[in-house]
Amino acid sequence: MNDTARSATAAFEDVTPKPWFVYLVRAANGALYCGISDDPHKRFAKHQSGKGARFFHSSPAVALVYTEALESKGAALRQELAIKKLSKAAKELLVTAQR
Repeated sequence: MNDTARSATAAFEDVTPKPWFVYLVRAANGALYCGISDDPHKRFAKHQSGKGARFFHSSPAVALVYTEALESKGAALRQELAIKKLSKAAKELLVTAQR
């Protein structure tokens, strides 16, 4: 194996998959919005600008209150679905536990 091939192989092996996140954003009216992203802070900024989700058209996004890193987009989607099935009180417990 030549040096170029070794460098390419080493670079490929050093690449780790980027994590995905499930997150909760609190709206001005107290509601919690659940979503996924590979960059939750950037996504929150989109929500604040009014371009992220129609959910925030009636009540603006005020705080990113929960994030959870997962190993893949599929895992994040599954966790998002599980969180969306929780009661508001259970979601609030997630927020409180992360503080």
